[in-house]
Amino acid sequence: MKKRLKIAFAADWAPIRKFAPLLTAQAENFYHGLLPRLRRCDYRIVNLESPLSTAPLIVKSGAAFAGDQEAVNALTCVPFDAALLANNHTFDCGDAGFLDTVAALRKNGIAYAGAGEHLAAARKPLIIEKKDFRIAVFTMSEGEDEKGATKSHPGVRPWEVDFLADEIRQTKGDFDFVFVSLHCGLEYQPYPSFYVWEACRRLAGAGADLIVGHHPHVPQGMTFFGKTPVFFSLGNFGFYQPTALFYRKIGFYLEIEAEKNAPLRCTPVPYKIADDGLHLLQNEDVAGFQKLLGELSEPLTDEKNARDAWHAVLAYHGIAGFEEELQRILSQWQNAPAKGAAMLRNRLLCMQHATQWRDGLSRIIDGTISDAPAEYVEMVRRYHTREVKK
Repeated sequence: MKKRLKIAFAADWAPIRKFAPLLTAQAENFYHGLLPRLRRCDYRIVNLESPLSTAPLIVKSGAAFAGDQEAVNALTCVPFDAALLANNHTFDCGDAGFLDTVAALRKNGIAYAGAGEHLAAARKPLIIEKKDFRIAVFTMSEGEDEKGATKSHPGVRPWEVDFLADEIRQTKGDFDFVFVSLHCGLEYQPYPSFYVWEACRRLAGAGADLIVGHHPHVPQGMTFFGKTPVFFSLGNFGFYQPTALFYRKIGFYLEIEAEKNAPLRCTPVPYKIADDGLHLLQNEDVAGFQKLLGELSEPLTDEKNARDAWHAVLAYHGIAGFEEELQRILSQWQNAPAKGAAMLRNRLLCMQHATQWRDGLSRIIDGTISDAPAEYVEMVRRYHTREVKK
């Protein structure tokens, strides 16, 4: 009988906002019908998108938040075996908050990867050794707000595609499978930023067996580069956002079935995100999600269409969108200079924003900002307007 390993991979989880009390006092109840399914897996991974600390919050470009250390019980009750930390919130409470978070994870036997006391530590992959399988999970983020690790300072693993590709080539023979987790891309869009699509193609070409993305807070599509499945964004998991927008209230985790000398089998498991936690989608809602995933994936099969889909994001927001964002930054600059400076710095240095501005401004200059396929622009419109039925 062939040995199989089933791994659950879930995206953004943070014990904050309306989910804070649920994930501290009612941990098991939060997951509802997902819990028994998660427990049937052999190993479970989640993107922990919040420090677990009471240290002071930093000034940064976007929202800063932290969760109570008691919320770690909502990870152990599943139980999640590993937490990935390469994201834009791990250092929201600075270095002290990072140390508090790591201490809580270690105390509860939860492995972690993607951040460290220096760059070499942040680069270390998560190693899964289970049922005679040996799997490496490399994780990387954009190092927003200058929180990428350096040779001498703590941080998350920064965006270094070429270096990671070389690591994959050099270590692939030591593992049965190599996974890559990427926290990147422009938030709330149905299609990945083109630099993300291109990075995934390069990492797949280097030998990654699976690439999983998160950070946009909405589900995006998937494609294959050769035999490598790439899921660009799983959407939110245990992450509450105070909005009625439909696509921020659904997501999916992956059930990954590994068998030696065989392709991975990846099954998306969709759910809705309600005020009382997570609920598996049922019946026609599952069919609707599968249709959505197909629509989102259609333009990602080749370079031209992937570029067109990204340009549709730029076209939907248009000249007015760039002007509105400039006004928002200037308003912050006038009222809270440190916050305004953080926002502007992030637009200049962070890949998701820098590429948005570079590509958008170039298309405004050459008069092609509105030139994108109408069906792709319509999908972007849906993502920014469709609300949950009351």
